[in-house]
Amino acid sequence: MTRQVRASAGNRPALAVALVLTLVAGGFAAWEGRSWYAAAHDDSAAYAAQRDRALAAGEQAVQNLNTLDHRRVDQGLDLWETSTTGELHQQLVDGRAEFTSQVKTAKTVTTARVLSGAVTELDDRAGRARLLVALRITVTTPDSKSTEKDSRMLGELTRTDGQWKLSALGQAPVGGTATG
Repeated sequence: MTRQVRASAGNRPALAVALVLTLVAGGFAAWEGRSWYAAAHDDSAAYAAQRDRALAAGEQAVQNLNTLDHRRVDQGLDLWETSTTGELHQQLVDGRAEFTSQVKTAKTVTTARVLSGAVTELDDRAGRARLLVALRITVTTPDSKSTEKDSRMLGELTRTDGQWKLSALGQAPVGGTATG
């Protein structure tokens, strides 16, 4: 019996170490679980996701409005209209017939490729955003000559029926402001 008591006494430090390690592991698991839950339910994650959706929709809409093929003008202008809302949309609808005539007469093919873009403002609650997009626009004439131009555009987006659409678009100013 003396022998069993000694063996049990010899296991106590190992048991204590195992108990401490178990408590530390349990505490660590609880801490990490709390951190994961907080991150999954953090408003900044939802805000970042909304920003990413606005950016993707805005880049696509700016590209759409800078791409048009004279052989498929109606399809191109339909895409312009589905990419826009508000006053910009109304301007496109009102000027459609005149613009169609101009593009068919010029017989050009214009394509745009987004080089980069960024959301500069986002008001998720109001459903409004602003973005800056850098594009490379290629215009091909009837004689197959192409010219490329890099352009920076500022756009405003409005969320309509859960989708971001372009509500304003213009050229970004180039260069700095002179100071005197």
